[in-house]
Amino acid sequence: MGIFSLLGVVSPAHMSFFNFTRSKRLVGTDALGNTYYAGKPIKGYKRERRWVMYNGAPEASKVPPEWHGWLHHQTDEVPKNNEGYRRPWQKPHQPNVTGTNAAYRPPGHMLKGGKRDKATGDYEAWKPD
Repeated sequence: MGIFSLLGVVSPAHMSFFNFTRSKRLVGTDALGNTYYAGKPIKGYKRERRWVMYNGAPEASKVPPEWHGWLHHQTDEVPKNNEGYRRPWQKPHQPNVTGTNAAYRPPGHMLKGGKRDKATGDYEAWKPD
């Protein structure tokens, strides 16, 4: 059990050591300031290794969809910030808000008063034969 297993794989100390010991090349950055790297494949694998260094706290929802596809080898085309990749109907990227005050809470949720509308009578319970 080494020091890096205690710190976790996304800790700054682990990532700095990883980047220091492996050959890497900077591939690009996204609008959020995350930097993307590629390096030699791990022994026994053929595909290059790809990873992201987050700008700020490591949060996977900070990776935009176009970079997610590149990270997971769905495409070899590197996204460009100036290129019109996004469609006009697509919404801008938003981080994961689960566990915050901005999270969705359906009607009847305890934090929204805990009261639901009464059943309308259109529900019929299933009865086995």
